[in-house]
Amino acid sequence: MKYAILVGDGMGDYPIPELGGRTPLEAAHTPNMDALAQGGLLGLVQTIPPDKEPGSDVANMSIMGYDPQLYHTGRGPLEAASMGIKVKPEELAFRLNLVTLDFEDAGRVIMRDHSAGHITSQEAAELIKHLAAKLPLTRSQRLYPGVSYRHLLTWPDLPDGLPTIAPHDYRDQEVTAYLEGDLPEMRPLLDLVRASWAVLRDHPINRARIVAGRRPANSIWPWGQGRPPAMPTYRDRWGLSGSVVSAVDLIKGLGVYAGLKPLDVAGATGLIDTNYQGKVQAALEALEKEDFVLVHIEAPDEAGHQGDLETKIRAIELFDQLVVGPIRAGLTALGDYRLLVLCDHFTPLSVKTHTREPVPFLIHPDFQPSGRPYTEVQAAVAGLYLPQGHHLVELLFGDRK
Repeated sequence: MKYAILVGDGMGDYPIPELGGRTPLEAAHTPNMDALAQGGLLGLVQTIPPDKEPGSDVANMSIMGYDPQLYHTGRGPLEAASMGIKVKPEELAFRLNLVTLDFEDAGRVIMRDHSAGHITSQEAAELIKHLAAKLPLTRSQRLYPGVSYRHLLTWPDLPDGLPTIAPHDYRDQEVTAYLEGDLPEMRPLLDLVRASWAVLRDHPINRARIVAGRRPANSIWPWGQGRPPAMPTYRDRWGLSGSVVSAVDLIKGLGVYAGLKPLDVAGATGLIDTNYQGKVQAALEALEKEDFVLVHIEAPDEAGHQGDLETKIRAIELFDQLVVGPIRAGLTALGDYRLLVLCDHFTPLSVKTHTREPVPFLIHPDFQPSGRPYTEVQAAVAGLYLPQGHHLVELLFGDRK
């Protein structure tokens, strides 16, 4: 038996007037997901526990079968694992975004773009190297370049529970009060953010981006910190070997802690131009030798953060056409299989960030086909609801223990 999970990050959304009250998922042409849902199990699953923020780290941990209440410590150590960085118990690992801030009159600061205009990895690596040389870092603090705007900061001897905020939750919103916060334990972190402004302001890369009409990476933004989690592997829990395919360090890091192989795919960008065919090929080649694969596609989420309706619909359609369809065909050729398709959370265009509604899922095949297409509304009407997301893989894996 072969098992696969396909995640269309952030596909869920709210009804949109321009679409006649439909969601982007309802408006998109998704014949593969619809056919799988009609011939499979359809329902809703709550991937975000009530006391957790609706982040991709929490949601995808649930999807992979790990209770965030037990295993979630923060996003940073997961991304560190993907990058091959071993975080020490006394260190906090922070996700470090390169962002675009607008500095307005009266000292107001606006979070204009959590991704610095989706800066390229090459540009970002040069900026991170420059920051590491120019910021007032101690010998025990480290900056590590990642993919596009996503990087890593490790910092020992800081306390747990720092009230950092995710930059994508504050797109086009004022963050002045946060930056001027007076909590003593936050001061070193916020001082480092402010120090980055002078270091980045006149860098040639940012000057060139401004001339080209692109947003500059004019600030760092540390958040999502945590210490290394202790997670049992898929081999220990389910007797399964497997891999994960994603452009996102977070997903790869979850795979590392789960004992799965993170597969690198050339041209995997996390955007609508990602190498879909390469991801599918890597997944199916892995399944020839292994039991399980998870394929994660980031593009619908990024479109949601941008508030871009046309791109979000197109990203959903490409996920269906270039990932879901070919993966199902490949699984069929390999023999018996079980396939789970879902989004990890909503990323509504109207709010440009993650929300915590239960998400639609399908498992194919199933003995009691739903006869319904794959949408938020139809999943709710189908009547199956799982209040704890980490139990969903139990439906996928059946009686494997």
